[in-house]
Amino acid sequence: MKLLKLVGLVAVVFLMGATSVMAQDATIEAAKVPTSLTFSGAAAGAGLGMGLTIIGAGIGLGRIGSAALESMARQPEVAARAQTAMIIIAAMLEGATLASVILCYLIGSVAKF
Repeated sequence: MKLLKLVGLVAVVFLMGATSVMAQDATIEAAKVPTSLTFSGAAAGAGLGMGLTIIGAGIGLGRIGSAALESMARQPEVAARAQTAMIIIAAMLEGATLASVILCYLIGSVAKF
């Protein structure tokens, strides 16, 4: 519960701190080019999405490994089949994780401040 409160507090401070950063003049002084300083939140959302994806993948891989090792310990004669199934499931999980991280990166790189 303390970790959840800390994460919430960090998110609030992060989002509230962006307001003072966006209070600057809307032109670049050297080139007199107008810029958009609207904080859309896409970059912050993409970063949080990447972090949550990696955390979820780590938890998933840990559970896959522990379940496979437990089944191998209980029934050593099916160890080869359990290992094959574990590798297939882990590869599918890594594929989904990679796709999510790439999508979050693409969304974050398009965000304009």
